[in-house]
Amino acid sequence: MRSSSYSVLPERGLRAVVVLAVTAALATAAPAAHATPDTDAGPALAAKPYMGWSSWSMQSSKYPGLNPDGDYSYLTEANVLKQADALAKKLKPYGYEYVNIDAGWWRDQAWKPGFDEYGRQKADPDRFPRGMKAVADDIHAKGLKAGIYLPVGLEKEAYNDGKTPIRNAEGCTTADIVYDDLRTTNGWDSAYKIDFSGPCAQKYIDSQAQLFADWGYDFLKLDGVGPGSFKSGDQYNNVADVAAWQKAIATTGRPIHLELSWSLDIGHAEDWKKYSNGWRIDTDVECYCNTLVTWENSVDDRWDDTPAWTRHAGPGGWNDLDTLNVGNGEMDGLTKAERQSYATLWAIAKSPLYTGDDLTKLDSYGLSLLTNREVIAINQGNTPPAKPVTPSDPQQVWAAKNPNGTYTVALFNLADSPASVSANWATLGFTGKASVRDLWNKENLGTYTNKVTQALPAHGSRLFTVTPRGTALTSTAYEAEASANTLSGNASVADCSACSDGRKVGNLYLGGKLTLNNVVVDKAGTYQIKVAYISGDSRSADVSANGGGATRHKFPSTGDWGTVNSVYVPVTLKAGTNTITFDSGSGYAPDIDRIDVPKSSS
Repeated sequence: MRSSSYSVLPERGLRAVVVLAVTAALATAAPAAHATPDTDAGPALAAKPYMGWSSWSMQSSKYPGLNPDGDYSYLTEANVLKQADALAKKLKPYGYEYVNIDAGWWRDQAWKPGFDEYGRQKADPDRFPRGMKAVADDIHAKGLKAGIYLPVGLEKEAYNDGKTPIRNAEGCTTADIVYDDLRTTNGWDSAYKIDFSGPCAQKYIDSQAQLFADWGYDFLKLDGVGPGSFKSGDQYNNVADVAAWQKAIATTGRPIHLELSWSLDIGHAEDWKKYSNGWRIDTDVECYCNTLVTWENSVDDRWDDTPAWTRHAGPGGWNDLDTLNVGNGEMDGLTKAERQSYATLWAIAKSPLYTGDDLTKLDSYGLSLLTNREVIAINQGNTPPAKPVTPSDPQQVWAAKNPNGTYTVALFNLADSPASVSANWATLGFTGKASVRDLWNKENLGTYTNKVTQALPAHGSRLFTVTPRGTALTSTAYEAEASANTLSGNASVADCSACSDGRKVGNLYLGGKLTLNNVVVDKAGTYQIKVAYISGDSRSADVSANGGGATRHKFPSTGDWGTVNSVYVPVTLKAGTNTITFDSGSGYAPDIDRIDVPKSSS
C-alpha cells in the first residue's frame, strides 16, 4: 500500500547525468549528528545509510512473469527467502544486509487484510504460511536483518465498530484510539487517524511494536505519512504517530530502524530527524509499467528534488531516494548509462542503497554497479552528501567537501542527447592542476589543469576522485543590497537574518531585475561567479554581463525562505569594471544575497 498503488506518477522529460568525486587538500567538518530525544532514534542505529533489498518493486511491477497470479502476487515467503539467500551470497560481503518485506504481507491475493484479536496486522497464511517470525528467523540465520511494513494510522478494517480490545490496556478498545468522527488519514485515506490525547492510543502502538520485536524484526517502514504523501492539513499530520512509534520501539528493548514514506514535507524535517532514522523525500521510483522503472518516471526527478533536503542528512537519519533498480538490465527498463547514473546519484547523495531487483538474476553489469567498493565507500564513509554547486541546468556539477580534505563532486548532463560536461576546479575553491581517478572504471586518468571535461552519452555518468595540486582561489564579495547597485521593477531590499550582511534583494519577479555595478576584474575571461541565494522553491533567472546576451539558469530550492545556499554561474567579464544582472524575466527568480567573484578566470 505505497503511493504507487493509489496514484499515477507524472512523467518528466528525459535527461542525462554525469558524476565526479573530487579529492582536495582542504579539510572540513563532518555533518553534525542529529539531535535525538531521550528515547534515541539513534545515530548508532543509522550511523550510515542502510543497504539491502526491498520486495516492492517486483511485487508491484507489470513486468511479464513477476506477478503471474495477479497484482502483488510476487510477495510470498518463498520469494522473500529466495532473495534473502541471493543477497547473502552476492551482496552481503559489500555491506547489504536488510531484507525488507513491503506492503501486503497481511493481505490475501484479493488484498483483503487479516488482523489478530487485538487489531494488529496478521500474516496472510497463503503468502506466509509459517508466519512472520519464522521468516525473520530464516533471514537472521543468513546473517542478515529483517524488515517489515505498515501504513500509518488504524486501518479501517481493524476498527471493528470500535469493539476490538487493545492488548495490555485494560478497558481500551479501538473506539478509544481514534477520533469520534472517524476522520481518515495517510496517503490513501485507508486508515482512521489515531487520537493520541488519551493513553489507549500509545498502548496500541506499543502492542504493534512489541509484536514486531517479538518476531525479531530490525526495520519498520511506516508508509503514507503526512504532512507528505500528497496530503496536508491536520487530518494528515502524522507527526504524533511517528513520535509514538519511536517511543514504542524504545520500550521493546530491540533496536528497530524506523523509516518514513513518502514525499515527506520538508517543513517538518526536524520532526522526521527527531523521531526516525530515514525519510523518503520523493514519490515512488517505480513506474508501475512493464519494467521496474523508467528514466523519466521517476528516476530523473531526484536531481530536482534532492538538493533542498541535502543539509538534513547525517548520522542518525538519511534522505531516502527510494529503491535502486540497476541490476536486471531489461527488467530495470534503463540503458547501461542510465543505470550507472542512477547508482551514482544514490551513492553521492548518501541515500540508503536498497535494490528492488531480482537478486537471483543480476547481470554482470548490474552486479558491478552494486558491488563497486570505491563507490560504496562514498555512500557509507565519513563523508557528507553532495549538493549542486552549479544551477540545475542540463549540465550540472554537485560537490561535497569531506572531513579528510577530499571532495565528492557530481556533474550532470540532464539533456536528452549527448553533451560534454566540465568540472571547473574554481567551483571547488582552487585553481591549477589536479589528478583524476575514475571510480567506476577503477583507473587513474592523469593530471588535468583547471578543469576536467568529459563527453557523455544521453543520461550518462562518470564518477571521479580528483586530488588538487594547485592553490586556493581568492574572491571579492559584492553584496546584492549595496547602494551602488541598480534595482528595477519590483526588486527591493529586505532584511535577511541568514544573509551575509543581514539583507538581500527580493521581489525579483515579472521583470524585476538586480544589477550589480562596479564588478572589477584584472583580466578578460569567463569567471565562475558564486551566487548566494534563497529560494523556497526552484526558480530561474537570466544572468548577463555588461548588457550582453543572457543565459537562463535554474536555481535549486534551498528548502525554505530562511536558508541560504550557493551555486556557481559562468559569466564572461571584460578587464576592468563590469555589471552583472539577474533578471526574473516573465517568471520568478530567487532572492539574491551576494556574489563572490574569483580573482582569476577558469
